Amino acid sequence: MARNGTLIQQVMAHVRAGIASRSYLPGTRLPSVRQQAGLLGMSVSTVVEAYERLAAEGLVVARPGAGFYVNGPVAPLALLELGPKLDRVVDPLWVSRQSLESAQTTLRPGCGWLPPDWMFEEGIRRALRAQARGPLAELTEYATPLGSPGLRQLLARRMAATGIEVSPEQVMLTESGTQAIDLVCRFLLKPGDKVLVDDPCYFNFHALLKAHQVKAVGVPYTPQGPDVQLFDKALQEHQPRLYITNAGIHNPTGAALSPLVAHRLLKLVESSDLVIVEDDIFADFENQHAPRLAAFDGLARVIQIGSFSKTISASVRCGYLAARPEWIEGLVDLKLATTFGVGRLAQDIILKTLTDSGYRKHMDLVRQRLAENMEKVAQRLRKLRVEPALVPQAGMFLWCRLPQGADAAAVARACLKDGVVLAPGNSFSQSQSAGDYLRFNVSQCADERVFAVLARALSQATAGR
Repeated sequence: MARNGTLIQQVMAHVRAGIASRSYLPGTRLPSVRQQAGLLGMSVSTVVEAYERLAAEGLVVARPGAGFYVNGPVAPLALLELGPKLDRVVDPLWVSRQSLESAQTTLRPGCGWLPPDWMFEEGIRRALRAQARGPLAELTEYATPLGSPGLRQLLARRMAATGIEVSPEQVMLTESGTQAIDLVCRFLLKPGDKVLVDDPCYFNFHALLKAHQVKAVGVPYTPQGPDVQLFDKALQEHQPRLYITNAGIHNPTGAALSPLVAHRLLKLVESSDLVIVEDDIFADFENQHAPRLAAFDGLARVIQIGSFSKTISASVRCGYLAARPEWIEGLVDLKLATTFGVGRLAQDIILKTLTDSGYRKHMDLVRQRLAENMEKVAQRLRKLRVEPALVPQAGMFLWCRLPQGADAAAVARACLKDGVVLAPGNSFSQSQSAGDYLRFNVSQCADERVFAVLARALSQATAGR
């Protein structure tokens, strides 16, 4: 038996494998505790604990005086899905599904997060230990409707560093940045409304807006921000209710909003009913803070959103939004109606991690590593005739054009067969005009196989051209 995990976990894995392979059918009595201990070379107490845990999971049932028996229906006899789902349509959720569902050995240069060993492990573990030692209420009680006062105060101070003046009472904590945007959409939109998005933009914006039955209208995004003339045209033609964009570091292009474009943009929307949702999830990756629409606007018509899944943990879910006070009241009621409350445990862990003395130094190191990788990956891609649209000043993304004749979706499918997940351009594009682009995450490109697999796929895609 493979020696992975604790001894108890090894026994549990052995029994699960027997059930999956139909060696143990429903109603079958498992080997006695002593027999199993002898067969596996484990102690009796180890096997007892493993059996009890399997019983707690409902896989086996204990019959007093008779032993443990397999519970439930016959395990389906099916081959394991050893490979990726190559037949899935390349839509806005394609990258997410491939990145999250693939095996641990899969390389993910198309995903949108840092590798586990880039995260602030020591700080997270310190926060978890401190939380475990805290009062019982911190482990069991609901959070207040707005969320942790300490974390909201900290977020207000952090936003002030980017020029956004906001009180803690204008900050509401959520389960994630995505939930924050979802709540805003529920609060302000009705089916059939129009929403402006950057083209390209973060692919999940497309999926979320589709779920709300509204129409997304793309506005081309330039290295300085949205194309102001085309933004004005879309504003007049469609009379949109929302504009959803990134603050600081744009996803997927890595561009930064210029002060001039920010001022022109806000001037255009002065006489409209447009509300701007500014997703600031990458704030801690910036070397210098780019302009925020929320700072120029004073949160009059801009809602600021963020989370910590990219810098602290995607497992400890916590996001936030900042908005004008009268909107916060309605958003809190909506949050209570749909989720009742958010996790107090996660909020407290995030607060402890952010205020850890090592967090600032950790992020300094992350920014340095990203800058080094950005240049290295750009050079490697250029050798393959994959050209970055720009080399960002910060962040993890490179938005790149493929050699003439190469289709990004086809290249991504070919690479997926070899265990490499890429992010095809049209997943990000409302107009479907980015069919020859890929987004690369430079922190996920350390393995040489990324470039070898990509080179092979590009060679096949451009053969004979």
